Amino acid sequence: MDKLRVLIVGAGISGLALAKVLLDRGFLVDVVERRADDGLALGSGLYLPANAVRALQGIGVGDEVAKRAEPVARQRLRDHRGRPLAEFDVERIWGGVGPCLATTRDDLREVLCTAVASTVIRYDTEVTAVADDGTVTFADGATDAYDLVVGADGINSAVRRSLFGGPEPRFLGQLCWRFIADDTAIPGITHWTGRMGTKGRTFLTVQLGAGRVYCYADINSPVPAAPDGDWRGLFTDFGGPVPELLEQGSDAHFAALYESENTVWTRPRAVLVGDAAHAFSPSMAQGGAMALEDALVLADTLTAARDVTTALAAYETRRAPRVAWVVQQNHRRDKARNLPTPLRKFTLRRAAERIFKANHAPLHALP
Repeated sequence: MDKLRVLIVGAGISGLALAKVLLDRGFLVDVVERRADDGLALGSGLYLPANAVRALQGIGVGDEVAKRAEPVARQRLRDHRGRPLAEFDVERIWGGVGPCLATTRDDLREVLCTAVASTVIRYDTEVTAVADDGTVTFADGATDAYDLVVGADGINSAVRRSLFGGPEPRFLGQLCWRFIADDTAIPGITHWTGRMGTKGRTFLTVQLGAGRVYCYADINSPVPAAPDGDWRGLFTDFGGPVPELLEQGSDAHFAALYESENTVWTRPRAVLVGDAAHAFSPSMAQGGAMALEDALVLADTLTAARDVTTALAAYETRRAPRVAWVVQQNHRRDKARNLPTPLRKFTLRRAAERIFKANHAPLHALP
């Protein structure tokens, strides 16, 4: 198949990863992003499970990401007071797939931006419509034609809404706050540690190195809006380092969590990747991993197929079962977090490592 002219809508992690792989294979690539470059600061941490790290190696940026990242060797589960529930080496979950890492979203995006020529990316450029023949209309009224348009523009994807229709993302009944704190003077912060409270509350810490720790807190909620007052008051009964970390969380990034219910990701000259295709709960920490795998698989199918239609069909065939597995496991884990507290503690103390192994087992295979 002749090298295609490809437009990638969205300069986030999924869009930049795809641009890097396609450029390396000789495709003609444009990337457009509706926000200004200085509006893309992501300001939060990112846990990269082993299949995400493997995908970064396949994309060609794994070594550079690893230089900036902190290895994650163990996972610990605690109750909200800090009492142990379970602890295990991540190698026991992932085997020979590779290491797990923690980094910041900013660092990962910076590595990808550096790997993609700056002339490829156009900021402050919004797509308003995409047609089945690959014609794209921009906010300033200009149009252009592409062999393939890729929606990598997140959960509120303009490409999906313009061309795919389907149901809007579904609110998962969870709210979260994310921030990065200084942990140099706070004892007791090690590894990946999830603290599970009553009423569906969790507080996760992941060390990022250089005296930084990524903090993630979430609660159940019937509505997708931040509660009145200071959100940190919802976690005042948590023990250990949580109170001291919360003192640094006044500017935390808030989000209501949604899941995509659209299972159609391809049209004759368009395809969705990353959150535009399959946003889901962060319970499995697989959002970034699935986006990175999307980039590799789509590049593979476009390189190998004789035409775009065949390539996109192969992409969806390869990706759909794997994504469906992650969605299923997310649902199971989100249900488990809402078990009665005594039952949840008993289950995690007896079977946490076995459950984590089962959750991730199919992801050991290449995508």
